[in-house]
Amino acid sequence: MVDQQIRDLIKKEEERQQNLVHLIPSENFASDEVRMALGSCLTNKYAEGYPGRRYYQGNEFVDQIENLAIERGKKVLGVEHLNVQPYSGSPANSAVQMALLEQGDKICGLKLSAGGHLTHGHPKITFSGKFFESVQYDVEEDGRIDYDKLEELILAEKPKMIMAGTTAYPYILDFKRFGEIADKVGAWLVADISHIAGLVVGGVHPSPNEYVHIVTSTTHKSLRGPRGAVIGVTKKGLEKDPELAKKIDKAVFPGLQGGPHENQIAALAVAFGECDTQEFKDYAAQIVKNAKALAESLRKNGLKVFGTENHLMVVEVGFEKGKDAAVKLEENGIVVNANTIPHDTASPFRPSGIRIGTPAMTTRGWKEKEFEELGNKIAGIIKSI
Repeated sequence: MVDQQIRDLIKKEEERQQNLVHLIPSENFASDEVRMALGSCLTNKYAEGYPGRRYYQGNEFVDQIENLAIERGKKVLGVEHLNVQPYSGSPANSAVQMALLEQGDKICGLKLSAGGHLTHGHPKITFSGKFFESVQYDVEEDGRIDYDKLEELILAEKPKMIMAGTTAYPYILDFKRFGEIADKVGAWLVADISHIAGLVVGGVHPSPNEYVHIVTSTTHKSLRGPRGAVIGVTKKGLEKDPELAKKIDKAVFPGLQGGPHENQIAALAVAFGECDTQEFKDYAAQIVKNAKALAESLRKNGLKVFGTENHLMVVEVGFEKGKDAAVKLEENGIVVNANTIPHDTASPFRPSGIRIGTPAMTTRGWKEKEFEELGNKIAGIIKSI
């Protein structure tokens, strides 16, 4: 049977991706090899458990694939232990919290409105906010974390876990300072590098490994792999608790998940192989160069830009005009997402800014010149709203 309706819709989406300028920081274009593995016969296989310890028969080759993904990932991410089974970033963070916290323990993460993530303790709505007591840190008017204020908060509240990670933070994270602060209260420190993993692997953003106990990350975004996630345990983490790796694995399965998606894991193995090349390092460096060129172009056109030191920036477009700007830009062939600005008083459904990133179009081969010209175009469209 040929499902022509679905085929036609996929074709239309493919054309949309090919014909528009894609600037959503969390999106990218996976290689043909990654997509080949993702769409392979591995989607047919159940493999509950871990390599060598499966609950189903017939996993000889699946085990080899998952072990390859683990070893390649440990190499490029620089961690001591790696779990490649989380279905996505939210389950990965939830597994870490489940492994190390009891209900009611205190957790500390960056506010969602300041560029943090729902799973970093957003109150009342999420697993992390419902099951744990959440205290959250903020950014200053310029959009940066004040580490002195963060330290004051941590020393006063003494959380059991600190989440160092962001979704809309355009500056370098000071993992060393995070580590020093966490150590003062004996807290677990988790670096969620979902957005910057490709930059860390490429050597254009400092690695958190020396200062944190656990690293979590999605595997698409700047890493350019399939949709999925990983949890890494560092040397510092094992020094704090030699059983940490076992606790993490047990929280993923059977704690939160059943059978892993081995087609996704195979695609991840491919992506990790691609990361271990000079070409990928050059790509990561170009992401940052392009982001800085775009930010400077927008500033020259009179727009207020928060950032950038990494792959993204937040642009102020006017009170409650973020969604209008995103819609207008898409009408002109440019895809961004509406986003809050630091201390935004507008509704999250109608925020005052947009979030822009350069990974996807860098994959397409764009350089500084193209992004400078794009900045002029974006500014003109925003000013017309």
